[in-house]
Amino acid sequence: MESIRIEILNPKAKSLLKDLADLKLIRIKKDQIRSEFAELLEKLRGSSDDSISLEEITKEVEAVRRERSER
Repeated sequence: MESIRIEILNPKAKSLLKDLADLKLIRIKKDQIRSEFAELLEKLRGSSDDSISLEEITKEVEAVRRERSER
């Protein structure tokens, strides 16, 4: 089985894809991982009143790297 990702530019194409799925020639799946990740980002960004500085990001990255190297 081969998987490809397509972008639908014309709504008529979506109906054609649905027809192919009805004929059991293709399977249409939503990119659930990307959707869940986008929802998480929106939730996190929405709850933050101020943005994180580059210095804070750097400190966090260094802390995670230190923790991984200690293992």
